[in-house]
Amino acid sequence: MASQPLPCAIELIAEAEGFRRLRPEWDELLSTSRSDSLFLTWEWMFTWWKHLGGRRRLSILAVRSSDGQLIAIAPLALRPPDYGRLAPFSSLEFLATGTVGSDYLDLIVRAGQEQHALPALADHLARGTMMLELAQIRRGSSLVLDLAGRIEGRGWGLSEAATAVCPYIDLSGRTWTSYLAGLGPAHRANLNRRLRNLTRSSELQFTEAKSEEERHEFLARLIDLHTQRRRTMGGSDAFHTPATLAFHEEFSALALRRGWLRLYLLRLDGVPVAALYGFRYGRTFYFYQSGFDPAYGKRSVGLVVMGLTIRKAVEEQAAEFDLLHGDERYKSLWARQQREIGRLEIYPPHARGAFQRSVNGFGRGARRLARRALPRSLADRIAATLKNSPGETGTCFEIY
Repeated sequence: MASQPLPCAIELIAEAEGFRRLRPEWDELLSTSRSDSLFLTWEWMFTWWKHLGGRRRLSILAVRSSDGQLIAIAPLALRPPDYGRLAPFSSLEFLATGTVGSDYLDLIVRAGQEQHALPALADHLARGTMMLELAQIRRGSSLVLDLAGRIEGRGWGLSEAATAVCPYIDLSGRTWTSYLAGLGPAHRANLNRRLRNLTRSSELQFTEAKSEEERHEFLARLIDLHTQRRRTMGGSDAFHTPATLAFHEEFSALALRRGWLRLYLLRLDGVPVAALYGFRYGRTFYFYQSGFDPAYGKRSVGLVVMGLTIRKAVEEQAAEFDLLHGDERYKSLWARQQREIGRLEIYPPHARGAFQRSVNGFGRGARRLARRALPRSLADRIAATLKNSPGETGTCFEIY
């Protein structure tokens, strides 16, 4: 006989201090959840809220069992209307949506407690009138898909769409030699030739930031090299505001202390020419951002720093190398597998929800039309102002 949902209490956390106090329980809960990922850690989400939350208001839902144990967190924020992006309604969205490119956002539920926590959350949210716009979810396996189905069963409208792909490399049981053997022959030969040429012609140093001093230096180099490269391609919004820079400065320091940071610098004859910024969390290596000096572009230092980083991931026995969302051409040279990222929209019943759904659809259509009709440089600048739009952000850059 199926077990019946047990009584659960739901606490609304709407202040930063309550969010801060939740840290020990958050970490422990996430470690048990099937949705466990870097982008759901307290460190990532609290740092994002601190620097990039903007006009949003915290709306975290903490679900506790009858004995007081924390069994689920819905890491939500209330986003106010934004008429500039044709979004005239408030909505609930995941924390860390949009800016900084968080992937695999989801509910955090203690393993084995899904049958108790999800009905409680569905009942709580369905009693409200606020639509939910939940972006950057992993299609097909997110816990929030179950929640959405339960809310839909209470008369709400539901819309789901694919928005991006995350290419990844399955490294389980791989050696560097066996990984190379699986690459396309032209790409494998190019990597080996470029690395051999750099080693012969220069003193090559590939160094990982291990201290706070190195972290600070390497991150500054990474940002400078990325900005140099992207300046030749019309600019970048990866590190373009003081708030974004402050986020990465603080989070990378937290990640270093937790052992997650993987920040590499490639030097030729002592000159920094390329850098790569990533994280090792659990058994996954997350590739986040990179940059290189355009003056060294013909020597393919960007390609080499990626290859050396994947080799490092293999050597430390990561099970997966995740290139995160984006279908840039270079990713297909390194990764043969991918998973889909999507967006869920859940609308309240009756005329109110139908109206909100139609207006949201119109707004997205208008933004897509503007991107096609405007010159590329102008469209990119406008897109930067829309960075908080769910499901429409990404890390778009070339690594070569």
